[in-house]
Amino acid sequence: MSTFKPFEPWVWKVPEKFNIGVACTDAHLNTPAAGNIAMIVEDDTLGTSQITFTELSERTSRFAQLLRNLGVGDGERVLIRLPNCLDYPTAFLGAMKRGAISVPTSTLLTAEEVAYLAQDSTASVLVTDKAAWATLKDSLKEAVNLRHVLLSGPGEVLTVDGLNVQDLDAALSAIDSCEPSHQSMATDPAYLVYTSGTTGYPKGVLHAHRALIGRTPASTYWFDFAADGDRIMHSGKFNWTYVLGSGLMDPLFLGKTVIVHEGRNDANTWPRLIKKHSATIFVGVPTIYRQIVQKSDFTRADVPTLRHCMSAGEHLSDEVLSQWRERFGVDIYEAVGMSEFSYYLCQTTSRPIRPGSAGFPQPGHKIQLLDPETLQPVAAGEEGMICVPQDDPGLFLKYWNMPEETDKLVHDGWFFTGDYARYDEDGYIWFLGRKDDIIKSFGYRVSPYEIERVLKSHPSVADCASVGEEIEKDKVLVVAYAIMHPGSTTTADELLAFGREHLAAYKAPKTIYLAQDFPRTKNGKILRREVHPAIAISRSKAR
Repeated sequence: MSTFKPFEPWVWKVPEKFNIGVACTDAHLNTPAAGNIAMIVEDDTLGTSQITFTELSERTSRFAQLLRNLGVGDGERVLIRLPNCLDYPTAFLGAMKRGAISVPTSTLLTAEEVAYLAQDSTASVLVTDKAAWATLKDSLKEAVNLRHVLLSGPGEVLTVDGLNVQDLDAALSAIDSCEPSHQSMATDPAYLVYTSGTTGYPKGVLHAHRALIGRTPASTYWFDFAADGDRIMHSGKFNWTYVLGSGLMDPLFLGKTVIVHEGRNDANTWPRLIKKHSATIFVGVPTIYRQIVQKSDFTRADVPTLRHCMSAGEHLSDEVLSQWRERFGVDIYEAVGMSEFSYYLCQTTSRPIRPGSAGFPQPGHKIQLLDPETLQPVAAGEEGMICVPQDDPGLFLKYWNMPEETDKLVHDGWFFTGDYARYDEDGYIWFLGRKDDIIKSFGYRVSPYEIERVLKSHPSVADCASVGEEIEKDKVLVVAYAIMHPGSTTTADELLAFGREHLAAYKAPKTIYLAQDFPRTKNGKILRREVHPAIAISRSKAR
């Protein structure tokens, strides 16, 4: 049995009416936080910009009013495809203040991937930067619901027949009065994120406004926020649910300052910015921590304000944790989450880190490890599926336009995550991962089905399989194996280029192997766990 004192009982306080956009902005008006810096953006090209909570409140209200003036109704989708910039929280939170649904997307996605999300979400508004719009505008013809495009940043406003294209800054400046924010119910839809799916296409995960309340245990136990004055340096991009929560909504909800970067980064970027802005908390992925300890000369003396570090996205190796402790004198606290539930397992300052363990379920999240066949809890030491009570306020509402998928995973009072774990005798949870084929590479979750769908669209490819290849400890690359049609002259190099053209950079295979056949089940299904370089007849690596 565990010798640790139990966590304090958690009592959920979910109001009937709650709006994420209001909670992160307007709620700080007439408080000591009103004049504090809400966000700082370090952009390699545009320089440093910042905004106070009062200014963010006004700007998001103007965005909400702009949507009203454009005729955007309750629950309509606003697709956001922006780099890290002040216009990101403006659009993301402002859309929710209108009562619309924010749809964050990655700047790494190709034009055809963005077009698919616009079509699937039936977004009526696209918010993007002018440079990206030049590459996107010809790919959105199938997005028949799209009516308005709001362009951020410097550059030319390129118009398109049939669309109302406006400069965002000019449109916001023209607003002379704002109506009150939408009175959302806590259970109303707030934002829609897309995650890797098993169909070869991303699937939409719809969250309610209550999701922000659902993450308050993480704010309490994983973040270790101080009473006041914290400045959070986050190394990620806002489109990712990990960053939307830990780098935008959670800190702003509590009146903290967020610092993000846009541009090229290397191992020196993050310690330099932590030092420049006197950041107290740093949030990253294991790859970032590994690069800093291996490729920079920064030490504790360079970042004296840093007191708490956090990591998620993939497993942090014992070696990197040890090196970080030795160099910087602080621990790195890990968490585990998913698009449907954000982060819900974490290490905490109240108990010793046990390297390799994900820590504990956060209080309030009544996680159970169940046998999916009997729905009974497994004993300590035994492997069980992580299941979330269906009434947890942090849990997603449903999969977008996929009722069968929702019903498959949400039933009998539980959400069946598909992730497996085990408890040890002290109550630490050891995350074992999924029993499916999702690839975790540099903090990204990549669906092999999506990669295979794209490669199979090449006329020379007869069949293919995508897997993760561990090239060194805790470093996994996305690779693909292809069987070519007889007589094909297409090379592996050409397939690499095809992948880069049609897939986001983090999804595109880094190596293409050519094979003659794959290991298969009796029913012909590819056995991915047995797909490895030994079956290849040749290969090509990205340079």
